[in-house]
Amino acid sequence: MTTYIMLLNWTDQGARNLRDSPNRLDMAKQALKDMGGEFRAFFMTMGTYDMVLVCEAPDDAVQARFCLQLAMLGNVRTETLKAFPEAAYREIIRSVS
Repeated sequence: MTTYIMLLNWTDQGARNLRDSPNRLDMAKQALKDMGGEFRAFFMTMGTYDMVLVCEAPDDAVQARFCLQLAMLGNVRTETLKAFPEAAYREIIRSVS
């Protein structure tokens, strides 16, 4: 499975309906699980982003579909980073000529 780090901000709609956010989080967890993925960590944060999510998905297409489904709901905007674990990082660096 591939790891992704998602940086999320509430939209105006999401902020207006803030009290529903925990339910939306539960629905998002289930949606990703139904696609074969999984949440690994979730944080509400202070600063540039409102939330940070670390998740795994079987491939980039599944992750893209998950992000698009979140976008269609209109409560958050996302920025997604594909994450490479340390072993992959070391292999990539070794392969640089």
